[in-house]
Amino acid sequence: MSVYAISNSEPEALYVETRPRPLAPVLEYSKREYSKIRLLVSHGPDAGLTREISSSTLRVGSAPDNDLALTDDSVSRYHCTIEPVARGVRIRDEGSTNGVFLGGMRVFDAQFDSPVQLRLGETRIDIEPLGERVARAQLAGDRFCALLGRSPRMRELFADLARIAPTDLSVLIEGETGSGKELVAESLHAASDRADRPFVVFDCSSVAASLVESELFGHERGAFTGAVASRPGVFEQANGGSIFLDELGELPRDLQPKLLRVLERREVRRLGSQSTIPVDVRLIAATNRNLAEEVRRGNFREDLFFRTATAVVRVPPLRDRMDDLPLLVEHFLDRACPPRRVEDVPAEVWSLFEAHRWPGNVRELCNAVQRFVATPERVLLPERAPEPAAPGTRASNESTPLTPLRRARREASNAFERAYLASVLSRSGGNVTRAAALAAVSRQMLQRLLRKHAAVCARMERKN
Repeated sequence: MSVYAISNSEPEALYVETRPRPLAPVLEYSKREYSKIRLLVSHGPDAGLTREISSSTLRVGSAPDNDLALTDDSVSRYHCTIEPVARGVRIRDEGSTNGVFLGGMRVFDAQFDSPVQLRLGETRIDIEPLGERVARAQLAGDRFCALLGRSPRMRELFADLARIAPTDLSVLIEGETGSGKELVAESLHAASDRADRPFVVFDCSSVAASLVESELFGHERGAFTGAVASRPGVFEQANGGSIFLDELGELPRDLQPKLLRVLERREVRRLGSQSTIPVDVRLIAATNRNLAEEVRRGNFREDLFFRTATAVVRVPPLRDRMDDLPLLVEHFLDRACPPRRVEDVPAEVWSLFEAHRWPGNVRELCNAVQRFVATPERVLLPERAPEPAAPGTRASNESTPLTPLRRARREASNAFERAYLASVLSRSGGNVTRAAALAAVSRQMLQRLLRKHAAVCARMERKN
């Protein structure tokens, strides 16, 4: 299988790597049952909101990309998760400011099999198991092509991928940064009938906006300044195979209709050309954004969303699949130079790994294992800037007046971003690339925040 990737530093160059095609997995399925539960916001600004979930994890918080987005300003941006399990429901605090309370007891991670009422700031949520069971298919084994996992969530993902891969459905992969979305795309391609054809990767966030159209669709000689020769775009390069559009949510709004036209007509027109070129590609896209929310905001076209999201799979974050931790650590140790054994990891390091929330997911775990191999006495993970209390946010036992919601959210978000940028740039000595690595985000994302908060940049430049 040939893998192509667009280089960020040299947009004209292609990096080509040949990888052996993995053996097709033996498709043996089993079933896992989950309780179906209903959630009702019974008190607070959002009273009356309801949700029913069966096998998926529900994220609750004030950030708009949550599955249950609340307007209560005493609720943290990412407050807690509610997850159906085989017998009842699991509640997990995600590091909230005001906590998750059941009666007078604060809950950090607990499981219930009877109706409960949670208190999140000024909001009350009634959770009721409905007595129904929902079965989800799981794939036997702990591997699907390039993916590893033995937890129920991963085996369910494997089952979905195994059934989707042989089709030509367009697939949207959702998941947090570092959760392994590109490996999911590679595995979909490797398990498909197109496995012997090209698999082309294009990161929509890593190429300058002025070059994205040329990189996607190609250009003819003289189409623009610097176009000294004709060049095919990534759709032509992927002809017969699959194209993986990473960070699709970063695609400029003015290019979205052109991408939709290519997907619908199966043909591209190079910049500077009057003729079209037929292409036969399977689209696989990924994003760490909530594209449905982006559609609601008007940042992403609804018709393009439905065209790319024919099938949707969500990669679980590492904190939701901690059963996979030993398997992943063993895998990364085996790839180390020289290879190490999982028995070499001392108990105190395991305790650190098991207690950590892994905001950078599998990528962060890989980095942590590499640090352990290189400097076992300094395996501690980089510290992250704490989330400051939002202006107007109050502890649940105080009675101070509240700032208007819209203003409080804007001020809280800006204050947090400025504080975080100042902290991470200080730790990195002003080096943006290193700062992005410490923050477990892409360099492009950090640069966007720096442009947004130019004052932070100016202060760092004066210090250096």
